[in-house]
Amino acid sequence: MNEIINKVANSSLEVFDLEDYYPSGNRTQIDVAQWLEEGFLLKEKDFRESLKNHDWSQYQNHFVAIHCSTEAILPAWATILVTVHLQPFAKKIILGKKEEIDIILYSEILNQIDYSIYSDKPVILKGCSKKPVPESAYIFAIQNLQKVAKSVMFGEACSAVPLFKAPK
Repeated sequence: MNEIINKVANSSLEVFDLEDYYPSGNRTQIDVAQWLEEGFLLKEKDFRESLKNHDWSQYQNHFVAIHCSTEAILPAWATILVTVHLQPFAKKIILGKKEEIDIILYSEILNQIDYSIYSDKPVILKGCSKKPVPESAYIFAIQNLQKVAKSVMFGEACSAVPLFKAPK
């Protein structure tokens, strides 16, 4: 009988799985419009009072995106003041939409990784993910892997798409 051999497991192929770097925690979006008169007009005294009375503890250990859902023109200090109230509770605060949280988190995380373990090796940038890995995270990853890897493919070992091969 012929024994089935797992050639992928026995190869020097390295798998770079972005899901391994996914930061766990709640992602929350705060809409500044809720504290504006009719969603558009910022009255400083009322705005400050609303922020003062808001329960900020509900954002404990959350990744928070601050944005305004209306076309209101806000002074820069408005979102900064929201940040002042959030700071004691939130893990991370960004200006933008909820979807942008993971883009920023991955950018920071992937810039801190030691990619030398992938030096001169074939690498698969794993494509399937159960967690919401933003497409831009793959862009960040390939830029770093390309500096050190012998080659980079995308997908799974059984159906990888070649992306990069280092010059000889």
